[in-house]
Amino acid sequence: MASINKVIILGRLGQDPEMRYTQNQTAVCSLNVATTEFKQNQNGEREEMTEWHRIVVWGKQAENCGQYLAKGRGVAVEGRLQTRSWEDQNGQKRYTTEIVANNVQFLSSGQGQGQAQNNPQNNTNQNFQHNNHRNNGSGGFLPNPNQGN
Repeated sequence: MASINKVIILGRLGQDPEMRYTQNQTAVCSLNVATTEFKQNQNGEREEMTEWHRIVVWGKQAENCGQYLAKGRGVAVEGRLQTRSWEDQNGQKRYTTEIVANNVQFLSSGQGQGQAQNNPQNNTNQNFQHNNHRNNGSGGFLPNPNQGN
């Protein structure tokens, strides 16, 4: 039986991106993205439920995220779930599950400040439809010429 490990998240950054580089100078960017659902509770009142997602972006796409994204910025992320482990300072084994991004699309500017306002993708608030777009290699999407967009 085949299996699929695919995640699509549309949300807002809860803090500015965290940029770092590996020993061989590969860019890595960590994003914390919030998704919010609204449901009615037992009393019929509208209740907001926020879920936080840790996202890891690699390479040139990571550099673009670090340069252009800021707290409050909307993003669409496509990737896969990955669980990793490490030992903390006390020797305890710790685990975290995160999304390793294949594609990151910058959406509305939201509350973000700074360089995010100067991003040429700032006005591309397009629907995140993987079938109608193709990856341009930098984390954004270009219209698929075969779709007549």
